[in-house]
Amino acid sequence: MTDLTIDLPDADATRAFGLALARELRAGDLVMLTGDLGAGKTTLTQGIGTGLGVRGQVASPTFIIARVHPPLADGPYLVHVDAYRLGSLDEVEALDLDASLDESVTVVEWGQDLVESLAEDRLEITIERPRGGLGVSVAGGEPDDGLDAPEAGVRHVTVRAVGDRWADFERAAAALRAAVVEAVEASGDPDTPLGTSTGRPDAQALAADPSAEK
Repeated sequence: MTDLTIDLPDADATRAFGLALARELRAGDLVMLTGDLGAGKTTLTQGIGTGLGVRGQVASPTFIIARVHPPLADGPYLVHVDAYRLGSLDEVEALDLDASLDESVTVVEWGQDLVESLAEDRLEITIERPRGGLGVSVAGGEPDDGLDAPEAGVRHVTVRAVGDRWADFERAAAALRAAVVEAVEASGDPDTPLGTSTGRPDAQALAADPSAEK
């Protein structure tokens, strides 16, 4: 398994990260998203949807459990699942996700300890939303509650690449770092620190020297 950790300064950078991640995804890929309510799971998925070029607005599928977004052109479907209300593997299997897995990119929110059996190769992404840069995750409430500015605030993201499919994940990680740097620079605030809230190297340093990340 290979890990990537990076701090994203706001929601726009989180979407940019998802868009860059979409360039690395293909039909058959499973992405698991873990994080408290309001951490940015759906925000990241919006970026993936934009990058894949799918039809329809990517929104939280909480009350539908699963949304299927067909591609606007050539490319895989996006299947966006919210497993928050699923309590067992039997309930997951009832969704019949494995039937569409080979032709879709499947993104599952709240899927930890539920959907790992769907694919030996997957990306496990954890998003933490610090408050005040102190590393305290936001928990409870409705999505984005408890924060004065839902679009603002650092997201600490850890990506764990599992399986042979991601044997070359270091290359993908370098591309993801570079995309975040580009997004921050395009925002007009190139001095925005990434990674400093928890003492990790900033994204610009990581893009220049991936070995700086320990």
